[in-house]
Amino acid sequence: MVQALDAAAVRRWADACVHSLGALRADIDGINVYPVADSDTGSNLLHTLTGARDALAAEPGVADAGPALGVLARGGVHAARGNSGVIISQVLRGIAESAGEAPELDGPALAAALVRADSVATEAVARPVAGTMLSVLHAVATAVGEPGSVRGVAEVAEAAAKAAADALDETPNQLAALAVAGVVDAGGRGVVAVLDALLSVVTGAQIEHSHPLRAQAPAPEAPRAWEVMYLLADADETALPALRRALSGLGDSVTVAGDGAGNHAVHVHCGDIGAAIEAGLAHGRPHRVRVEPLMTPAPPDTGVARDNRAVVAVVRGAALAELIGAEGAPVLAVRAGAEPTAEELIGLVTETAATHVTVLPGDVRLTAAAERVAGHAMLEDRDVVVVPCASPVQVLAALAVHDPDRRANDDVVAMAEAAAATRRAELVVAGEESITWVGRAQAGDLVGLVDGEVVLIEPEGAVERAALAMLERMLAVGGELATVLTGRDAPAGIGDAIAERLRAGHPEVELVCYPGGQTDALLVMGVE
Repeated sequence: MVQALDAAAVRRWADACVHSLGALRADIDGINVYPVADSDTGSNLLHTLTGARDALAAEPGVADAGPALGVLARGGVHAARGNSGVIISQVLRGIAESAGEAPELDGPALAAALVRADSVATEAVARPVAGTMLSVLHAVATAVGEPGSVRGVAEVAEAAAKAAADALDETPNQLAALAVAGVVDAGGRGVVAVLDALLSVVTGAQIEHSHPLRAQAPAPEAPRAWEVMYLLADADETALPALRRALSGLGDSVTVAGDGAGNHAVHVHCGDIGAAIEAGLAHGRPHRVRVEPLMTPAPPDTGVARDNRAVVAVVRGAALAELIGAEGAPVLAVRAGAEPTAEELIGLVTETAATHVTVLPGDVRLTAAAERVAGHAMLEDRDVVVVPCASPVQVLAALAVHDPDRRANDDVVAMAEAAAATRRAELVVAGEESITWVGRAQAGDLVGLVDGEVVLIEPEGAVERAALAMLERMLAVGGELATVLTGRDAPAGIGDAIAERLRAGHPEVELVCYPGGQTDALLVMGVE
């Protein structure tokens, strides 16, 4: 039983990881269905950790655990292959950063290192996705990172291995692509193998590997996209977010991961090899470039029809996302004023595992972003349709008529008609003096817009009067249902006040009011 993780134990752990992944490589490759079913996750993990082990073996003079972990991490970054390889290299890097120059790691130090590993690995990924190896790593960090618990190395290793195995079993419940294929996440299975190897080294016991869920290997088709990988030297750390954004505009599975010594491993799945390399040239010196075709085969036969479909939404703010998510639609929350990245939108579509996906964007800019991504090379095997919406109330109207039992095209038409038929209004606070079609607005005035046009100006504080005036204007041409979304800065109780006044004047109209939490409008309203 190891009482502390020293350099010798680190070397044994590296050997055990390679031995375990070598035995499991085919099994892990066989269950690789996300983000692309290219059957190489096990091979990529094995290649990465073999490179890490060999780098440490080449420096026999390293006598302390911290420096040994540092060599292991640098070797892993340099050898990293594939998305899973880059992420596991960042696990090693996080552990090494936490260990520093320590001669050995006791239980609390090992726990802190695993918590740091989770953080570093997650930071390297442009858009973390639940149900992947990142979820497994986070479960480990949560299990071992409880404050105030003083445990030995064996207890920490055992808690980490158990948390990883439990989290792996949950991955099909978190990621639709895994559920459709009937498998656990391949990268997560690799994390379990690495932590099982650590537990074996610490306890001296042989760990039984009992987690593989195999998937039938599909016949390959022609490549429709590429996996581009390279090491980037001489990069300015402050420019790395810009590089991640540039790569996210080209494809998905973006990682830019450092080794702590100036090099960064870059990885992206995209349709334009040259653009991916040029993005690196704009920020440093790419070298050791490697490109592989991504196969996009038909998914394994699981009894699920290929024409299965899904409806997803893109809206601004967490409150709106929660409201729409409660309707059963996967939803992407975007900050006010921000643009969703291509990778975020591609991930929203692909995580459904559906072949026909309808996208409901919550405003004009989100609609434009969704339309740009709909024809992306990474989505060639899916039918992606964007229903134009100018307001979140139109998203709600479209969701209200969605019928999964209807033919896909008919359902899209019904949702598009419902969105187009919903009149929309916003009540905003003027930020500065301006001239409008209905007069001059001073800073702080309330400005009411119906279907994008200014229709009234009211003094500050007259929220109820302005809201009712806009509702009256929209109801003048008919309507049965009015929806009000209250913004973050809307007066308390405004929804109830509007409902009471509206019932008195229009008893035939049903009104629903929800907290929208939007920051750019006091109220967003719709009439249908």
